[in-house]
Amino acid sequence: MARDYKKEYREYHSRPDQMKKRAKRNAARTLLTKKLGASAVAGKDVDHKDRNANNNSLRNLRLQSPSKNRGRNK
Repeated sequence: MARDYKKEYREYHSRPDQMKKRAKRNAARTLLTKKLGASAVAGKDVDHKDRNANNNSLRNLRLQSPSKNRGRNK
């Protein structure tokens, strides 16, 4: 069965709490891009060491490979 992306956005991604979380994640990526440069961040995930997406202090952020970062949640 194919994913219904419009339904996903309508029911999940457009919720105000999810929009705020996404904005925080984007802000963290922007912060590291400004500090390290776009080439250093390309192809990497920005990891929050304490798993709190609201904590965007530089001491809490690090770059990781996507597989390593996304594997931490399991």
